[in-house]
Amino acid sequence: MGCRHFLTLLDLSTNELRALIERGIEIKAGLQKGEIHQPFKGKVLAMIFEKSSTRTRVSFEAGMAQFGGHAIFMSPDDTQLGRGEPIEDTARVLSKMVDIIMIRTFEHDKIESLAQYASVPVINGLSDTYHPCQLLADMQTYYEHRGSIEGKTVAWLGDGNNMCHSYINAACLYQFHLRIACPEDYLPDESIVNTASDFVETISDAKVAAEDADLVVTDVWASMGQEQEADERARVFAPYQVNTEVMSLAKDDALFMHCLPAHRGEEVTADVIDGKQSVVWDEAGNRLHAQKALLEFLLSK
Repeated sequence: MGCRHFLTLLDLSTNELRALIERGIEIKAGLQKGEIHQPFKGKVLAMIFEKSSTRTRVSFEAGMAQFGGHAIFMSPDDTQLGRGEPIEDTARVLSKMVDIIMIRTFEHDKIESLAQYASVPVINGLSDTYHPCQLLADMQTYYEHRGSIEGKTVAWLGDGNNMCHSYINAACLYQFHLRIACPEDYLPDESIVNTASDFVETISDAKVAAEDADLVVTDVWASMGQEQEADERARVFAPYQVNTEVMSLAKDDALFMHCLPAHRGEEVTADVIDGKQSVVWDEAGNRLHAQKALLEFLLSK
């Protein structure tokens, strides 16, 4: 049997996802108590970054260090990938030298090719299509604050982007109701929506989507690679801003999440992201713990 990869949330079963989130919480508690747990001595993670990062790089690198292993940062500027080496060849070579690979890139096809030719586990640290590692942190954060998300209502406001796609995957696994509110020209990929059609609803009105929601989530309006579209996107997405009026329509104990970095005054107002319903800092911090649980899971397989 080949090694396990983590390219989307759907690479996990519902039971595996639940166990992984519980393990992330357990790892976090141990670290907070000062416990030293280093099962990865001698293990090496290769981190390929074709998109810039703060949270992804620091969480994976710190996680490997805390587990007693080592992480190697690789960018196109200082590797042969930047000079045209095929991703298939890189996969074969790295598999001879490291124990696990994480890649953060543009095309999801590139991640799939890397996994196809690698003989060690491959993790999707972000692609233009999915951001599954962030969803591990989001699901852990919701569980810590409110318990199971199963059967809850989640409102996604904004772009039908990679984060939205991963929320669709999460809705399928956790069986929560996901309302997606975004402009018609920015809807999520229909084929991805269809994989969770029983749990996903697309709505044009942000206020309707937020009504009685247990969780409200958004992301930047212009992701990496879309900077030239920023002005047009700001105009189109203005009605989808998460502000106090929108949050007032959600349940009184609703939470607000954002994967960061955030643009206050654009997709979210400062009083929401810095307010009492916001759990974005716990959400960001849980990238470390959830991904340590993921690394442990994949390397144990």
